[in-house]
Amino acid sequence: MADIIISEFIDAAPVEQLTAAYTVRRDDDLWSRRADLEAAMADAKAIIIRNRTQVDAALIAKAPDLQVVGRLGVGLDNIDLEACKARGIAVCPATGANAEAVAEYVVCAALMLLRWAAFSGSARLMQGEWPRQEMGEGHEAAGKILGLIGFGSIGQATAAKARGLGLATLAFDDFLDEGHPAWQEAERVSLPDLLSRSDIVSLHCPLTAETRGLIGAAELAAMQRGAILINTARGGIVEEAALAAALRSDHLAGAAIDVFDTEPITEQTAALFAGLPNVMLTPHIAGITRESNARISAVTVGNVLKALKERQS
Repeated sequence: MADIIISEFIDAAPVEQLTAAYTVRRDDDLWSRRADLEAAMADAKAIIIRNRTQVDAALIAKAPDLQVVGRLGVGLDNIDLEACKARGIAVCPATGANAEAVAEYVVCAALMLLRWAAFSGSARLMQGEWPRQEMGEGHEAAGKILGLIGFGSIGQATAAKARGLGLATLAFDDFLDEGHPAWQEAERVSLPDLLSRSDIVSLHCPLTAETRGLIGAAELAAMQRGAILINTARGGIVEEAALAAALRSDHLAGAAIDVFDTEPITEQTAALFAGLPNVMLTPHIAGITRESNARISAVTVGNVLKALKERQS
């Protein structure tokens, strides 16, 4: 048995800080073996997870000594926050540690989708074609409008990078106080206003009961024809079937989707997007780079050690 359970991948260096003071079980695939995970929690004081480990009420009940949940990232939809609160268990996300990585992904995806024809024709050149006019039909970012749904640390980092490219920024966030200084860097608008005005819409809000299905057929139809959608937040916020339909009809010019309602994606989800020439799909890696993984791991380990120390004092 171990004091601290690590059930998903983590940068190795910070783990040494844990092993100096506690017994640690590190098993990157433990999240996928529920019975083993439950057994491992019997004596655990802390668990460190990413987004695949389900810290639900049943798992918490198997962990009578659990004091801390360390989250390698920021999304908390796989953690039963009410059950943790009832038990006095600290939940510690690595807030801000992956903001740079996600912001760079969003800006890169936006630039590629704006000039998608230029990046999708390599095979034609290798076959002897020279479609210069067709592949030069892209758009510049400068002068376009980026709409950010959610304006926390990641949304703000994305806005800063976008402004450097000449993009104007709009943001919708009901939870960020109207007087927050971040609003000096983006125009505060309603969701309908953002959807109707933005050339690029990027999601940065958590998945909650209120945001599930936030972007459905009606919202996609309200976006400008030829707009781009980027989702690095959570699957379930965007209705996948509606998005695929909007792409197939050419109402949207393109989309970059990093998160899905079910991960890994199902055959049904794959079929929705199969054959679409204007979509980029990635496996929930927008916030993962070598640099961000090191930061996230270090921040999470620090959070867990601090929370355990506070509970011992």
